[in-house]
Amino acid sequence: MPKRLLAALQFALLVGVTSPPLAEAAPPARPAGDTLRVVVTDTAGGPVAGAAVTLAELDRARSTDARGAATFADLAPARYTVVVRAVGYGPVVRPVSVAGGTTLEITLAPSALRLEAVTVTATRSAIDPMTSPLPSEELAGERLRQAETVSLAQTLDGLAGVRTLSTGEQVGKPMIRGLSGPRVLTLDDGVRLEDYSWSDEDGPSVDPLLARRIEVIRGPASVLYGSDAIGGVINVIPDEMPDARGRPAFARGQAEFSGATNNGEIGGPIRLEGASGAFGWRAVAIGRTAGDYHTPTGNDSTPTGQLFNTGYHSINGELALGLHGASAGGTVRYVHHGGRFGLLDGPPVPEDETLGPLRKLADDRVQAATNWLLGPALRLETKSQWQRHSLIETVDQSRVGSEEPTFELLLNTVSTDVLLHHAPRQWLSGTVGVSGLYQSSESEGQFPLVPGARTSGAAIFAFEQATFGRWTILAGARGDVRHISADANATLQLAAQSRTLSAFTGDVGAVFRPVEGLAISGNAGRAFRAPTLFELFTNGPHLGEDRYEVGLPDAHPELSFNADLSVRWQVGRWSGQVAGYRNQIDNYLYVQPTNTQVTVVTEAGDTASLPLYRFVQTARAVLWGMDVAAEVEALSFLTLRGRFDFVRGTNRQTAEPLPLMPPPRGDLEAELHTVGSRRDGRARGPGRAYVSVGTELVARQNRLGPFDTPTGGYTLLNLGAGLERALLGRNMTFDVRVRNATDARFTDFLSRYKLFAYGQGRNVIFRAAMEF
Repeated sequence: MPKRLLAALQFALLVGVTSPPLAEAAPPARPAGDTLRVVVTDTAGGPVAGAAVTLAELDRARSTDARGAATFADLAPARYTVVVRAVGYGPVVRPVSVAGGTTLEITLAPSALRLEAVTVTATRSAIDPMTSPLPSEELAGERLRQAETVSLAQTLDGLAGVRTLSTGEQVGKPMIRGLSGPRVLTLDDGVRLEDYSWSDEDGPSVDPLLARRIEVIRGPASVLYGSDAIGGVINVIPDEMPDARGRPAFARGQAEFSGATNNGEIGGPIRLEGASGAFGWRAVAIGRTAGDYHTPTGNDSTPTGQLFNTGYHSINGELALGLHGASAGGTVRYVHHGGRFGLLDGPPVPEDETLGPLRKLADDRVQAATNWLLGPALRLETKSQWQRHSLIETVDQSRVGSEEPTFELLLNTVSTDVLLHHAPRQWLSGTVGVSGLYQSSESEGQFPLVPGARTSGAAIFAFEQATFGRWTILAGARGDVRHISADANATLQLAAQSRTLSAFTGDVGAVFRPVEGLAISGNAGRAFRAPTLFELFTNGPHLGEDRYEVGLPDAHPELSFNADLSVRWQVGRWSGQVAGYRNQIDNYLYVQPTNTQVTVVTEAGDTASLPLYRFVQTARAVLWGMDVAAEVEALSFLTLRGRFDFVRGTNRQTAEPLPLMPPPRGDLEAELHTVGSRRDGRARGPGRAYVSVGTELVARQNRLGPFDTPTGGYTLLNLGAGLERALLGRNMTFDVRVRNATDARFTDFLSRYKLFAYGQGRNVIFRAAMEF
């Protein structure tokens, strides 16, 4: 298809399908709709200033003023979900029916626990996490700020059941319950990311600093999101669009500086946002640069502790524009994620600084989303995205731009979701949706690895929830069809070919709440994953991983059946969850080494002998395990937290362990904190200071897959401290974290560098942010 025609179709799809009518969303001279006033107080009856109040269905947010009030003007009469969050208090979720001028009074109870308010990822609409049949967890607010780092995976590594498959400190792939790569679906504001998550050096193209909160679903969710959600879903949700309806126009900003001692990292974001009437805007720019990272000394491969060619430079950011009307609203958002990342393909040597592999990434996407209230209990939502993902790898950094790259991959994807949310009865709600996708792939360079190809797909699904007394029942079904057409490629010894696959997925779950604050849930679901282009057709040297890879052209889709049982509680000073699961995956696809070496000659005349790896498929793999997380407010100033997870994976056909199954892990943390009050009306919550001490205990791993290497157990000591205060009329936030405070030597089983280097040594991370 000609590129200009393809671009025109992409533009038409984004604009024609998803754009809201500007005339309806434009601000009237005076608010014409109904009004909701939310008054937030504490248990003593005093106002809570700076609480974040959100209308979940419209993604509109306000902060309470000095009187604890937040007003939403120009609303259509309908039923809404009000979410209230404030630092130092437990969140509250309340339904409200707006008709005329409506006032809702909400009382917040003091709490230092990290409680979740709602999840939108588990059912595609806002629900209480206690009513979700799948274990879900949210990273938001202070907890997210403390965890944020350069990669999404490392940011989430503190959640039970979530690990990081790492390539140094700059690249991380999220792993949920032993599954990673294309088996874990990453969403950006509910829209699936289509990038090259086929190798260990690729991570999701999203910066955690753009997130307001991150939701994680542990377990298959193909019924809602289609292929790739066979292990779990990660949804990175940005800030709500600023809204000035019913109040004066405003503009505000935040500047942040961060640094890390281990690899000399410096950087940070600058945020600007504002609104005038119904129109809101936001701009964020994030820059980072870092040198080589260091390990504790003493390893033969790294006698100085320095890992050459592990530095990186990145520029990320977003620009968003939005309109809020009484019954409709829309947002257009541009996101860029990219940079240059050094990689190691073997033990580090000084020559890596100029001759080591270098990966250049550029991911650009345009998102368009709309919300339409079609009645008191009916809402239409659309989400569309155009994504351009470019990935280039070169071996000789001194000649970047002057020689043909080792490989150069380009992926263009257009995707659309149309969702109809309905709630005809108080006890019944659900979503019916359709999805579409078109994708083109190009491959060039000395070693193209895969052929050019085009993929198209479509799906229809329904997901319903009903509540009967203490029981909540959820059920859904989905049908997918996908077609892939690959070009002929003489280098890859591949003839032109195409294939079509279809899949039916379903899910059923139940939640029983015997008493307030306690939920017992069970879930069973069928999910699928289509083989990636690389698993099917790759045939060439993958120098970044120091191996020659050959795909499996006749690979079948993976099909899984997952059963999950969990208990969750939020009672008084206690909060937590325990979940057990079994995930059976038929046609499990993975890569394994052979006893063959392949000689490769580059255009520069260099030769290399690489081990041959082939993708293979086994009839059945089974993973089972447990996730545990709990916290207790032991004293008004002391919170204790604990976490434990393990997973066991077996290839049933060979009776061998699956590769890269993480060892058992546990964490313990104690946090001393104070909670004050700020009454300025602009702050996000009360002032706060904290000091934390935590230990991370990881067991040895000697249950090994086909090409695994055993690692020993270890214990890491982590420290933290922070302060949030109003200084000189500005809200200031300071955080300091010390990772591996004792500079312990350890080997991370999920690190690509474990064969020749220890994990990262002591690292002091500092962050300071100021609102203006």
